[in-house]
Amino acid sequence: MVSGRAAPAAPAVTGPAVDAGSFRQVMGRLATGVTLVATRFDGVDHVMTANSFTSVSLDPPLVLFCVRRGSRFHHAVLASGVWGVSVLPAAMEDAGRFFAQPGRPVGGATRWPCHRGVRGVALFDAALAVLEASTHAVHDEGDHAIVVGAVTALGPPRDDRPLIYQRGRYRTC
Repeated sequence: MVSGRAAPAAPAVTGPAVDAGSFRQVMGRLATGVTLVATRFDGVDHVMTANSFTSVSLDPPLVLFCVRRGSRFHHAVLASGVWGVSVLPAAMEDAGRFFAQPGRPVGGATRWPCHRGVRGVALFDAALAVLEASTHAVHDEGDHAIVVGAVTALGPPRDDRPLIYQRGRYRTC
């Protein structure tokens, strides 16, 4: 309802199958938070930027993120079974950009101040919030995997301007 009236109906979308470019444009209108998801496998830190992170359940505490199947991070996080999430403030846009680069050299977590969580994963010191999780379930969907984790540890949250992603650009609010 808008001002006590029913909201006007959105125009119907019809036509041929949805193409990837149009789908990306539509989904790009959704503003999302930006996180770094980290795991440690064979003594090496693996980190990726993810804006596909969300809570799933309060009881038990579950979260999820999506990762492209076949990527190095996909292999590392499934083999490790543990991971950490750092919710990025606006001041960490450079880290978000760095870990979003496909094909970049493995590692790099220590370019930004970080510490090891209870399970040994890198958690970034300037993050708005951090958590650790153990993989609870993995669902293959399309070209990505949905990785659901049982939250095993939390760090105290802090207030700052969040980094968000919308329409193919980093933004703040």
